Amino acid sequence: MKRYKKNPEIRWSDIDANRHLRHSVYYDWGAYVRMCYLEDRGLSMALFEKEEMGPVIFREECIFFREIMFTDKVEVDLQLKKCRRDLSRWTVIHRIYRSDETVCALLTVEGAWLDLKMRKLIKPTANIAEIFLAIPHDVGFEWEQ
Repeated sequence: MKRYKKNPEIRWSDIDANRHLRHSVYYDWGAYVRMCYLEDRGLSMALFEKEEMGPVIFREECIFFREIMFTDKVEVDLQLKKCRRDLSRWTVIHRIYRSDETVCALLTVEGAWLDLKMRKLIKPTANIAEIFLAIPHDVGFEWEQ
């Protein structure tokens, strides 16, 4: 699959006192891109509600390399970095670029699937697993035990 990316718009409220992008916006953009990917492929919030399951995040880490300013144009991508073969646990990454293709940040997200009724971790359904596994793979993609 070709790269999956979105081009979020920078709002004035996204800028902090140092006149660059506020750190929490990077995390918001990651969540936005992940949910857009799932929605674009039919994994809507309504479907997760019907299946009584959804993604849960254990850890998010953002490494900042370059500033993003109010007038910059940006691109945020989504890649699968690693996962268990049953897709019960996974790691995705987002690279945040300026329009000049400078990588400004790397956001790493580790997660799993949560049964919303039992409040326990589960394996995804076959449909969800197939769509999730179709996320473009990072060049260093690896299977976990």
